[in-house]
Amino acid sequence: MIIYKQSKASHNNTNYYISLIDDKKYLCLSGSHDGFEGRYLDEVFIAPLTPENARLVRKIFPWLNPKPLSVNTSFGLGDRLGYATLGHIKAIKGTNIFPIFAQQSVRENTRVKRTPQNVMDDAMWQVFESGYKGIWGADADHIKEIEDIEPFIEAGFTFYTIDPSQYVDNQADSDTLAQLKDKIRNISFDKLQTDEKKLIDRYLNKSNTLDIETDELSVYKALIKYGNAIAHVKKMSDYLMTRLGEFDLEMSVDETLTPTSAFEHYFIVKELRRLEVHFTSLAPRFVGSFEKGVDYIGDLTVFKEQLKKHVRIMNYVGGYKLSVHTGSDKFSVYEELSLRTGNKIHIKTAGTSYLEALKVIATVDKPFFRELFDYCKESYQKDRQTYQVSAELTKVPDSKDLSDDELLDLFSQFDARQVMHVTFGSVLDKYKEKFDRILHDNIDLYSDFIEEHFKKHLKHFAK
Repeated sequence: MIIYKQSKASHNNTNYYISLIDDKKYLCLSGSHDGFEGRYLDEVFIAPLTPENARLVRKIFPWLNPKPLSVNTSFGLGDRLGYATLGHIKAIKGTNIFPIFAQQSVRENTRVKRTPQNVMDDAMWQVFESGYKGIWGADADHIKEIEDIEPFIEAGFTFYTIDPSQYVDNQADSDTLAQLKDKIRNISFDKLQTDEKKLIDRYLNKSNTLDIETDELSVYKALIKYGNAIAHVKKMSDYLMTRLGEFDLEMSVDETLTPTSAFEHYFIVKELRRLEVHFTSLAPRFVGSFEKGVDYIGDLTVFKEQLKKHVRIMNYVGGYKLSVHTGSDKFSVYEELSLRTGNKIHIKTAGTSYLEALKVIATVDKPFFRELFDYCKESYQKDRQTYQVSAELTKVPDSKDLSDDELLDLFSQFDARQVMHVTFGSVLDKYKEKFDRILHDNIDLYSDFIEEHFKKHLKHFAK
């Protein structure tokens, strides 16, 4: 038996801690064990890390429950595998950044065959094991419809990222004013609790100090592009209000086809305020490309100028922060994001932790990594369809052409990195059992890789 001493906690004369027994982790109780499932091992009651036992222990120790984070600086530390939280905790300690340890979208859960409860419990048990007692959050990522919400509520999630992209009219950017006005009939003004004249008059040619255009074309374009999306977020927010007391809500439009203009940003947040949607963050579609697993792609001068406008609007309206999706590995823009926002920002990451898991395999089991890597290449064209990536297979070497010493170089090569990043679903569908075994047996190495990688991210915002 290996006892994780940092996990020890006491309540009502009962001691609780996590132990490794016969290659499996258990919650150990010395004292009362009322309600817990398990058995005695000598004089210690050992409880498996089941959802039922997780619910009981969360009731006993408040720090095991995620909480809303509001406008504090925060980082989404997505974990597709259920092993990364220990490393995330090591990286976050000593910073003033609020972490989101449990974060998964419906799409990702489907691909890796996990549930919101799995995601929550995997994160929580690692919080317990590490002895971490700080505030942390749990993000139900890219929720599209009301029916997606309930499993996350039941699991205890506190942050809801609403993705209304299916209600966004991406063609509005290229429409003429006449075409935009012709589309007015498609807008759900009843759900927006207003009418066309009142809404247009609210913005048209109004003076402001934000240096943004409010001409007729700009106003109609924002209305047609985002009007129904705002109405949908209002519906989702109202539902959450009936089910939860306090929670964080984010409106995400980062997956639209074109960047969110300064006026569109202003229009979205002002309409959300008018509709009494209490949101914590907005994820606009920034100029340039935020692709999976690699640095920012685009003109940094243009990005900085556009970011200034977004920040001015955020500060003018107040009460929320900017959110950056696909935020991992964007090292060239971190300093600017931190400086301009005053760290009123949320950075969302997910797949970069998975890449660190692949790096563990490339370190400890090179033949298996070669097999995985070749399968990533086979699966890329299929798996890339729902992701913004630009990797070209012709630029990715075959594993047979690389020496063992060259395998780790793949993790710094643009095309190879993206190919590995987006094929996680296919890889885990075929190789999950062996993948999990390697991570389980090398959890300290994985945690070290995670810590080193994320400290490179967090240092820009830990101020």
